[in-house]
Amino acid sequence: MPTIKILPHPEYAPEGKNVTAPAGTSICEALLDNGVNIEHACDMVCACTTCHVIVREGMQSLNEIEEGEEDMLDRAWGLEPDSRLSCQAILAQQDVTIEIPKYSINHAKENH
Repeated sequence: MPTIKILPHPEYAPEGKNVTAPAGTSICEALLDNGVNIEHACDMVCACTTCHVIVREGMQSLNEIEEGEEDMLDRAWGLEPDSRLSCQAILAQQDVTIEIPKYSINHAKENH
């Protein structure tokens, strides 16, 4: 099973965290299943950018980005060339390292 290394984030993973998930799982699902309560206001249907992450290592092992995701990412806070929506980024066999941006475009947190 691939491992997702989460770089330290003051709210979601203050000391960083490693989680594992089966190939074919989205990064968002893997985080949620392992106690990292990342925002996902649209319930993972690629209709918002609250689950935006930056893939620091392992981008080549994820599925190809689709046009709908690219369009949504244009609205993300802190967009970088290696940004993905974690609900659309599907794990393969290799490990990945991600950073969760400090902010999202949401003014208030959802309670999922």
